[in-house]
Amino acid sequence: MAVVHRTTMTPGKLELLASWLPAQHWYRGPRAEGAPLPAKAGGFRLDDPQGEVGIEFMAITDGEGEHAVTYHVPLTYRGAPLGGAEHALVGTSEHGVLGRRWIYDGTHDPVLVARLYALVLGEAEPQAQSESDTPDPSVTGWYAGSGRPGPVEILGVSAGAGTSDVLVQTPAGKLTVAVQRVLRPAPEEEDTAGRLLGHVTADWTLPDGAKARGRYAVVRA
Repeated sequence: MAVVHRTTMTPGKLELLASWLPAQHWYRGPRAEGAPLPAKAGGFRLDDPQGEVGIEFMAITDGEGEHAVTYHVPLTYRGAPLGGAEHALVGTSEHGVLGRRWIYDGTHDPVLVARLYALVLGEAEPQAQSESDTPDPSVTGWYAGSGRPGPVEILGVSAGAGTSDVLVQTPAGKLTVAVQRVLRPAPEEEDTAGRLLGHVTADWTLPDGAKARGRYAVVRA
């Protein structure tokens, strides 16, 4: 079960993301010096079965009023660099308990992608973002038909329209896991028109304090 340490990270996650966000193709805010000012808006965690990689799906809001945008940033936390993923490094931080952590954009981390696909299939239990050993039943996965759990290999990551599209090889064949980067409220319903194979739906908090709910990721053939 996910363990959340009550300690410090230097620099903090939001501090690292403030520098990293403007370089992303899906960032909607001004790219001038001093922007953005991201604020935590929600999210959840997943467990790494090997207990080595921290996995977090963060919702962060930047901007104010009608100009506010909520982004989805999946992150992994590692005790050593991930080989071949230098381009996906968000930054490093000193954790008060675990020491130096290498923090990656999780769309390029095979552990996160495999667990996200497992969540879609109902094979992984989502965990509360800020509490240890606490499942979060508000996070739901849905899959059309019978998915086949097993090894997942990242074949490539490309830029979609407001998404990061992760092409993966699964026991069921090649699929695209589209990670939503700009979160938008959407009705919680299954895709009866057959456009999607699956999705993950979760909550976040709007700047006015209201709750919103929508898809954090979708799976397409």
